Amino acid sequence: MDSWAWYGQFGSLLLLIPVVVMLWWAVTAAELKKSRRWQIQCEKNAPEENPSLLHPTFPKIQAMEGFDWKNQEPEQIRAFKPKYHLTMGTQTLNPSELYLMDKNYADRIVYRKRIILDHHDIVIGVSNVQRVSPALRELYTWILGIYLPKRYPTMFKVHQEGGLGADTRHDTFYENLVTGERFPSLKTQDLDPVRILENIGHTIDEDLFFLIEEENSSDPKYVLEGYVCVNPGGFNPASKLGKRLADIHGPVPNYGEKMEMSMDRFFKRLEVGQYVKRHNWTINTNKELFQSGIGENHAHEGDKVEELKSIDVGKTFLRSERQTLHRLPSSRAIVFGFKTYLYSVRQIKEEGLGVQLAEAIEGIHAGSVPKMYFYKRGPAWGPAVKRYLRS
Repeated sequence: MDSWAWYGQFGSLLLLIPVVVMLWWAVTAAELKKSRRWQIQCEKNAPEENPSLLHPTFPKIQAMEGFDWKNQEPEQIRAFKPKYHLTMGTQTLNPSELYLMDKNYADRIVYRKRIILDHHDIVIGVSNVQRVSPALRELYTWILGIYLPKRYPTMFKVHQEGGLGADTRHDTFYENLVTGERFPSLKTQDLDPVRILENIGHTIDEDLFFLIEEENSSDPKYVLEGYVCVNPGGFNPASKLGKRLADIHGPVPNYGEKMEMSMDRFFKRLEVGQYVKRHNWTINTNKELFQSGIGENHAHEGDKVEELKSIDVGKTFLRSERQTLHRLPSSRAIVFGFKTYLYSVRQIKEEGLGVQLAEAIEGIHAGSVPKMYFYKRGPAWGPAVKRYLRS
């Protein structure tokens, strides 16, 4: 073989070297990428690191490390004003503060379990299973699997069965460190909608309503498709199931004229990631949170309302609801929730707010909807409560 022939063959081999190097690098890069994907999957599978596993558009939640719920005072709401006006009156809400915990938590959960057992048909309801199930599962997995363990790690925990490589969509369960109860946190396909609502009702001291926009309508409205409501303040939630917003609020004086259009617009415009809150108030002349009977907290046209000669100060309360609204990212259902607080009128008076509350009671009748005073049964408790507050 002459030198030129040998050189030609050797030159061909030299030309192959870059090709071999490029192939080697491609295979190595693919393996590295595969390894990185596995690492990321393992990180996601770890319960404490999975806030974006199922619902990446839910907000990040700020943890309250070392939170001592036993020494946490309930939120103090003083929503009464000199004149009552029927408005939305919403405020922006930090999503980390969506569900509040305080020293009454354990007692409230015991109460909720009893009411759910004794009045199940009233406090839990599902209208259209097919329409509401995705929303129920979506909120359930977020509350039990992510929000509560992240926000309150001293009260709630997520466990994973099967090791780090397990599929967390099927192998995690939630533990309530206060009550000792355990529920599936992500495996919801085995839970029917009623069981989901029961589990939520056993877990948070919050009443939730799931509203979904109508389909196949030229003017779609939001309809109540499911709820857990242990502390209704003078209404039977079962009677609201399957109804539009306007029909739900039908008994509220002047709702149609003053609130219906603005409420419908607000619901349509509420964006994913937008969390809001509002407050209301009335007077309770007993300690009962569950009030679903006719004539307990509300009066309607034609009802006979008798004035109380006096009140039992130990059983008379300012009742306030901390109401919240937000839209679920996937199902796009709207969740309306409220947590109910009772404050003794004695406490209000001791705070130096007795006169202000008495004026606010008078301001219900003097406000934009005078009929609201009768609707709240003001003629029954108003005079006696005002006398005490001003004494």
